[in-house]
Amino acid sequence: QVQLEESGGGVVQSGGSLRLSCVASGRMPMSYLTGWFRQAPGKEREFVSTITWPRGRTYYADSVRDRVTISRDNAVNTVYLQMNNLKPEDTAVYYCAVGRQRSVYMDTSTPHSYEYWGQGTQVTVSS
Repeated sequence: QVQLEESGGGVVQSGGSLRLSCVASGRMPMSYLTGWFRQAPGKEREFVSTITWPRGRTYYADSVRDRVTISRDNAVNTVYLQMNNLKPEDTAVYYCAVGRQRSVYMDTSTPHSYEYWGQGTQVTVSS
């Protein structure tokens, strides 16, 4: 079982930055994805970014590619999501998720590829 805890959300003005953290605990798969998704009120959960273990490959949604960086610190079992130049449309609850990487060809952008989810952290961007 894997437990995930997100932190770092808050209220920021348009153009500002935030760094979200996701701390993982428990028994991790041998090869896995750690992804970030977001969900705004009335909308479906949306892929933001993911990073693989152990190769550390990264993937980004086109809507955030130039403004977001995902990284990991293995020493503290934490994945970070650095978000810059935030816009009001980035306002959402951001979720961290972990899924076994069953294949290098699997779709890393669908929530169905992830088995474990955190409770989420709210990000609000004011205009």
